[in-house]
Amino acid sequence: MKAATVHEIKQELLNCKPAETVELCLRLSRFKKENKELLTYLLFEAHDEEGFVTSVKNEIDELFSEINQSQLYFAKKSLRKIVRVINKYSRYSGIKETDLAIRIHFCTILKESGIPINQNAVINNLYLSQLKKINTVLATLHEDLQYDYRRQVDEL
Repeated sequence: MKAATVHEIKQELLNCKPAETVELCLRLSRFKKENKELLTYLLFEAHDEEGFVTSVKNEIDELFSEINQSQLYFAKKSLRKIVRVINKYSRYSGIKETDLAIRIHFCTILKESGIPINQNAVINNLYLSQLKKINTVLATLHEDLQYDYRRQVDEL
């Protein structure tokens, strides 16, 4: 079976009755955890972006508190997991300011955590890749927002 294009799906959804659309969304949410998380974001958290950013930052803080720092191998695995979570939430939101706030928070916490960033090439590359993503998104923002975020990035 070949998947339909987004345009075709949109046209078909426009032809559906509201009750059918609700049933389709509920059925979709049963299949993958990410579908359910995205629907949760869209229905409950998209209207309060600041609250969403705060909850994501709290989750990042919690994940950092669980990092086993006894060996860099475990720290590296945990940091990769945190970056996967950040990427997922950034995709859900799609708002550049949210993406920046979450990634800047991650880099700040990483620097403050005491994990030796420069002693491990993988952790260093992970940190640098986050800085690169921050700078890429930062370049697309309005000048006033760029100035505000640039100060935070320069501290990193």
